[in-house]
Amino acid sequence: MTVLEWINYILGALFALMYIYQGFYMIVSILGKHKPQKEAVLHRIGVLICARNEEKVIGNLIDSVKMQDYPAEYLQVIVCADNCTDKTAEVCREHGAVVYERHNLEKIGKGFALDELFRHIEEDYGKDAFQAYLILDADNILENNFVTELNKTFSNGYSIVTGYRDSKNFGDNWISAGYSLQFMREAKFLNNPRMLLGTACAVSGTGFMFDARLLKDGGWKWFLLTEDTEFTVHHALKGEKMGYSPNAILYDEQPTSFRTSITQRMRWAKGQVQVYGRYGWRLFTHMFKRGGFACYDLSVNIFYTFLLSVVSMLYNAVTLIVELALGQSVLGVLTGLGVVLATVYFGMYMMGLLTTITEWKRIQTPVYKKIWYTFTFPIFMMSYLPIAICALFVRVRWKPIDHTKAHSLEDIYRQAKK
Repeated sequence: MTVLEWINYILGALFALMYIYQGFYMIVSILGKHKPQKEAVLHRIGVLICARNEEKVIGNLIDSVKMQDYPAEYLQVIVCADNCTDKTAEVCREHGAVVYERHNLEKIGKGFALDELFRHIEEDYGKDAFQAYLILDADNILENNFVTELNKTFSNGYSIVTGYRDSKNFGDNWISAGYSLQFMREAKFLNNPRMLLGTACAVSGTGFMFDARLLKDGGWKWFLLTEDTEFTVHHALKGEKMGYSPNAILYDEQPTSFRTSITQRMRWAKGQVQVYGRYGWRLFTHMFKRGGFACYDLSVNIFYTFLLSVVSMLYNAVTLIVELALGQSVLGVLTGLGVVLATVYFGMYMMGLLTTITEWKRIQTPVYKKIWYTFTFPIFMMSYLPIAICALFVRVRWKPIDHTKAHSLEDIYRQAKK
């Protein structure tokens, strides 16, 4: 066995050791049942949306909030039209939302927009106007019971609650399908078993509600490129109870352009590095304290896998170049590398296949596409590796992602029947 093969086996063993608990997660997720919840209490909820040039889609989101089966008098939609050059603010007002317009090209990003939005809310509504806040993205569409389901879990003692992230456009192409399966897997096989086992769940971008008291000690203060991950880690370290509501379903628009996907995932990768740079040592030390498993779980998913993947790819690339330079058999070197890639592909394929099977009814696309995209899912996931490596060396700034899928809930349902 060559040195390259030995190193790859060692790296593979480290991956297996880090991830073995997620095999248990899968079993728990499939076989476990959620406990009955106590009767929900109605809470006054501020529904917050930060939008930049989202005139095509944001009206449908506001309409889906208005159509919630949660009492309308307990909901208030408030939008930050952030550096908009289109009619986003006008569309929002036409659909009944309160709108604040922000113009700041120095402090760019969702975290800064949220911070300014909360300042306006405190000035115009007061600190105690809302008992909870719900954060949404402009391209989202909500199932009619979305807020009701989140509120049930919130009423059972959770200070942060996240929902199930489905997709508007799963079937557009292999890129949108890759994103969709990734988010479905996070919901089904990460947050779902965490909830069943009583450990901390994690916020992922959009569709989460939190107790207003979390802002009492300084307002919104999470400004890294992945402010959702920073928000999660900050409160995990504080011991806040973070839950998951499996029946609170929203639909999110996924990119279909590989160029756009690279831009977005580069930001995510850089953001993960930023989060671990700021909170990594505290996460590590908290692993050995009461409730430390949640910190280990977050560390694995935020950075340890990222680090090992980068090390593995760089090592294999350098070794390949050196062995070729020393006159080693090109076929032999490429065969060894091919075995590694095939193993990774198979593992990712099984992950995508299991997610497709368990979430079959929630995937809004024709049957043949559900099957086909299990084969392209590993390619999508493996493309994270070069993106992650580039993110280590490239300066990354927040950039808006264009959204064009102006779908209603009925439009989304109709896609599955085509």
